[in-house]
This record gives sequence, C-alpha cells and structure tokens, in this order.
Amino acid sequence: MPDSRVPRPRRFLVCEPRHFAVQYAINPWMQPDSQIDVDLAQDQWQALIRAYRAHGHAVDTVEPVAGLPDMVFAANSAVVVGGRVFGSLFHAAERRPESTHYDTWFKAAGFDVHRPEAVCEGEGDLVPTGRYVLAGTGFRTTREAHREVQEFFGVPVISLTLVDPYFYHLDTALFVLDDGPEGNIVYYPEAFSPGSREVLARLYPDAVLATREDAMTFGLNSVSDGRHVFIAPQAERLASCLADHGYTPVPVDLSEFHKAGGGIKCCTQEIRS
Repeated sequence: MPDSRVPRPRRFLVCEPRHFAVQYAINPWMQPDSQIDVDLAQDQWQALIRAYRAHGHAVDTVEPVAGLPDMVFAANSAVVVGGRVFGSLFHAAERRPESTHYDTWFKAAGFDVHRPEAVCEGEGDLVPTGRYVLAGTGFRTTREAHREVQEFFGVPVISLTLVDPYFYHLDTALFVLDDGPEGNIVYYPEAFSPGSREVLARLYPDAVLATREDAMTFGLNSVSDGRHVFIAPQAERLASCLADHGYTPVPVDLSEFHKAGGGIKCCTQEIRS
C-alpha cells in the first residue's frame, strides 16, 4: 500500500523563531509566564526545515521582526491558491503588524496580495483541499471572510464551526492528506459543531478520525505531501494509524512551540502555484 501514495513536491514559506516568546495569551495554550528555550526552539525549527528539504520540498524564508514573537507561525499570514494570495487580518491586535511584513515578502516575490476586509487568519482557518477550501470559524476567522475567500478564488468554501477553545484554528483540528480531486483528510470530530461534523462525514466518508489525545499533542497540526506526513512524535497512535493507511510518518518535534499553541503546520505556509 505505501507504494500507492505519491508525494508531490511543495513550496513552503517559513519564518525563523529568532524572536519567539510567549508574551501574551490569545489561546488556552499560552501562559505569559512560560519560559521559552530559544535555543531549543531554533534547533527544533531547523530540524523541520531539514526534514522538508530532505523530502524534496522547496523552502523560502521571511525575515523575522523583533517585537512580533508569533511571526514564526507563517501559516496564519495568508492562504495561496493558484498563485493568488489572500492575506490576513488578525483577530488579536498583537499580531496584526505581522501581515504587513508577509505582504511585503509576497509582493517582492512577484505576487499580488488581496487584503481581507473581515478578520481572517490565513491557513490557520483556511485549508485548501483541491476541490474546496475548508474554512474554520468560531474563534478567529469570521464567516464574512469565508465569503470573501470564495469570491476571490472562485472555489467553493465549506464553512465549519469550531467549538473547543483548545482547537481555536482549523489547522489544529484537521489536515489534508491528499489534495487531489479524490483527496482525504484527518480530523478530530469533537472539535466541531454537530452540523459541521455531519458535513465532514458526508464530504469525507473515508477520513481518518483522530482522538482528543491525538489533537492535544498537536497531531492534527501536521503537513502531508501525499505520502510523507510531518507529524508531532507525541501523536504516536495517529502516526501508527496513518502508517496503516499507507502513509509514511516523519516525526518532527516542535514541542517548544506547543507552549504558544502552535506546531508543524502553524510554522508552515504553503505557496500553491
């Protein structure tokens, strides 16, 4: 079965955690008195970049900015589909300045950037699947932003309501395994409202279902290239389940970033051409 899974080379945008810290609390994981081991965070982040490159993926970097400790979470900066960039407008005032720096990078790289009118936190809540954009709401990104995204990309947007504050972004409760027309996902059902669970069950009857333990260890904040799944090593049950489905887990420990409510996907923006 593993041989049937075909990886697709990806292009990722990341930001070095040079200024990473927990200086405020905007989700249940963040405790401002948390001590961050900056050297360990750097080592873990570098290990992620090495893993991506070792598996054939291109990695671009945006320069970190002092005073923006969450800028390392590149996924929240935008969502890119078909070479078109839909930027971010953060819910928390502390993070809003990040958008300008990411927009500047995208423009310098030759992209036009759409500035959202409604609160929208990029790939944190917007998950392109190839057929749809799955869109989270409930804590950060608004339903008004979902409508903006659909008008901008011309791709059907499926709104999903998150109900557990520990899974405040969609990318903490769901990730895409394969992004082709017949692609599949992994998700933690109890992170969603009853109606949203029904929608996901109808759209993805063969989805891999995760447990709360999987989700609480940031196992759902993973990145898949269609075969290799870059996943938190703490999510042992989920990694074993994915291996049974023919995927190859690639454990990468970003535990220092869990203190801010982030993991592998949070640190990874995908540039889809």
